[in-house]
Amino acid sequence: MKREIVLRLSPKDAADDKLIKSLVAKKMKVSPDKLSAFRVVKRSIDARQKIVLVQLHIEAYANAKPPKEKPVVFEYPDVSNKPEVVVVGAGPGGYFAALRLVELGLKPIVLERGKGVNERKKDLALLNRNESVNTESNYAFGEGGAGTFSDGKLYTRSTKRGDFRKVLEVFHFHGASGDILIDAHPHIGTDKLPEVIKAMRQSIIDAGGEVHFDTKVTNVLLDGQKITGVETQSGDKITGDAVILATGHSARDIYYMLDESNVLLEAKTWAMGVRVEHPQDLIDQIQYHSPKGRGDYLPAASYSLSCQIEERGVYSFCMCPGGFIVPAMTDADEMVVNGMSPSKRNSPWANSGMVVEIRPDDIGEYQNKGVLGGLEYQKELERLAFVNGGQGVVAPAQSLADFVDGQLSFDLPECSYVPGLVASPLHFWLPENIGQRLRKGFEYFDRRARGFVTNEALVVGVESRTSSPVRIPRDRMSFQHVQIAGLYPCGEGAGYAGGIASSAIDGEKCAEKAWEFVTGKSID
Repeated sequence: MKREIVLRLSPKDAADDKLIKSLVAKKMKVSPDKLSAFRVVKRSIDARQKIVLVQLHIEAYANAKPPKEKPVVFEYPDVSNKPEVVVVGAGPGGYFAALRLVELGLKPIVLERGKGVNERKKDLALLNRNESVNTESNYAFGEGGAGTFSDGKLYTRSTKRGDFRKVLEVFHFHGASGDILIDAHPHIGTDKLPEVIKAMRQSIIDAGGEVHFDTKVTNVLLDGQKITGVETQSGDKITGDAVILATGHSARDIYYMLDESNVLLEAKTWAMGVRVEHPQDLIDQIQYHSPKGRGDYLPAASYSLSCQIEERGVYSFCMCPGGFIVPAMTDADEMVVNGMSPSKRNSPWANSGMVVEIRPDDIGEYQNKGVLGGLEYQKELERLAFVNGGQGVVAPAQSLADFVDGQLSFDLPECSYVPGLVASPLHFWLPENIGQRLRKGFEYFDRRARGFVTNEALVVGVESRTSSPVRIPRDRMSFQHVQIAGLYPCGEGAGYAGGIASSAIDGEKCAEKAWEFVTGKSID
């Protein structure tokens, strides 16, 4: 007999396998010794009420032998002599596209402007010591993309376009913990994800595909209205039967290059703001409704906050419990911050992007710069943060309560941002359409989560790379660029994803559509 059982337990009881077994047996109306096997298939935390519960979805068997559980295995065929598809970018969109191309029998040629993860780590260490930024190897550029060293969260709502479960299974197959297959909000961790990414690269190479680092694409090769390949900074021309463009939201030069090549682009809505950091203990107390915090059985608490202020969304983004704020700029005259969490989420801080929706008509005189005006507006905010910060990559900061009250901060609390902070009046120099909405949004969040606005918390500037202000438009059915045959804009940089998981899903779908284009067949 097999049954699907749902248990809602206290955190302590949810950690007691013996108790769970007895409760499952009771639900099945058998004695515990008649229970053949049970396993948790989904786990989530419900902290909406004062009493926090853990919800377990369990698959159980009684008086019957359970089927042997086989791990999902991916077999990648030899594609070394198959038709070639160029994949620009080795982030989640690019790597998942490449692996799917291999599954379908095509050879991916992956071109990445940055370095592999091991070499990339060295450049990030220098950046965290307040050394100058390497414009091609940083928190945005390099193997694995922006997500590799900025958390590794896999939660997404974008499941309609592809198989989210498969994305998790591919990560697990390449070394991620099995917990990602059952947790409601799966998370690999920035300390674990690099090894997973390296294993994915090896799968591509072992199958006969290619991965090239330090290979910056500077031009597209067009034959009329069809793409035939790309040109790199070294002058090499790399051709393929199709090109998947998965360059990420920070590759601004790609947008300028496409615009100069008369490849159609369009402006879109995005968001910018700040990073907010609290002591993790305080977030635990707020979210778990207890002055004792999370106790021994609950994970570091997260939050998701949103509201409408003056017809624009104000919301939390990329919340990192037990995490760190990191420098995420890609050029020397910018100040950009992001957040990350290790797999154990065990730092004493919690941080989140807090951002305001920006529409193309919100950027004032920058609208005169056309479709790329949003990029110029984004860069201007980052320059403002740079000149109001300290030397090098020292970031401007203000206590959250002072920011809301419009007061200067003279003493800043301790912060996870390793390069260091300098007190700065962000309430004064942030553009009014961002700063004023953030202040009102924080007041609203404090009413929802009492204690959120406090001088124990920090506002750190700026969080400007939530997504790109530019979309590379593609046909809804074929996923090809609306103007250029064989060109598949993919992931965050193209404007069709918002994180690791959704970019991976989009990468797989673009690979399938590219296969249809190359072979003239239908995937269905």
